[in-house]
Amino acid sequence: MRIGKQDSAFTAIATSDAHSITVRGHDLCADLIGKTDFTDYFWLLVLGERPTDKQRAVTNACLVAIAEHGLVPSVQASRMTLAAAPEAWQGAMAAGLLGMGSVVAGSSEIAGRYIVEVLEDSRKSGADLKVAASRSLEKLKASRSKVPGLGHPQHNTGDPRANVLLAFADDLGVSGDHIACLRAIAAEAPGIMDRPLPINVSGAIPALMLDAGWPIEAMKGIPLLARAAGLVAHLYEESQRSIGFIMSHKADLAIGYDGPAATQGGEKKSA
Repeated sequence: MRIGKQDSAFTAIATSDAHSITVRGHDLCADLIGKTDFTDYFWLLVLGERPTDKQRAVTNACLVAIAEHGLVPSVQASRMTLAAAPEAWQGAMAAGLLGMGSVVAGSSEIAGRYIVEVLEDSRKSGADLKVAASRSLEKLKASRSKVPGLGHPQHNTGDPRANVLLAFADDLGVSGDHIACLRAIAAEAPGIMDRPLPINVSGAIPALMLDAGWPIEAMKGIPLLARAAGLVAHLYEESQRSIGFIMSHKADLAIGYDGPAATQGGEKKSA
């Protein structure tokens, strides 16, 4: 990426003047407000075109699947931030979103890129998906790496959200190469990795979205948008009946100290 002056200083997303606001070639006030739903607008903003009925349905299903995830670390960070700074919703939202990485929510992008990698290998090498998946899984096993999009600490017999999403895609007629690739990986993984590895929601979501036409480069935006809705719910509840300091106190009680004992006059204090 070039740093400094750019040769092409343009944006195709939005512009405005004294009389109108234009978003992706549409008049915001005349054509969009009150006339389009948010998922359609989301597609329009990101890709410059409205989604098809199937694309809208898939996006809605994926957003609903992961908007709420309980008191995961990112939610706790958000709620504790609001408890300490009740005037700073924006800071609390940021705390929660910044806490979404390779383990929570951001794992969808990682799984999506892995699916794309295995699928591209299959296409370039001429190998079927089973062979390409096995080849990739063997490499992951050799490097002692996790399989993106598979496995779950709680739903070890199958992530119900993933199962519903995949069945939904089948029924809708959206399932294509990316879902087929994910299923091939899931079929080969238990035998190679020697443990149960069902498809999780972080694997299902990118497979569905990719088959629906969503770009891998914008995949991280799906869980970010979904979790933003869940964070608003948690922050509203936090503002009404706070548990931020309760969580902080419980953490203090749950975590023991195993550092060196304090010293006094050069000698350790007795316990």
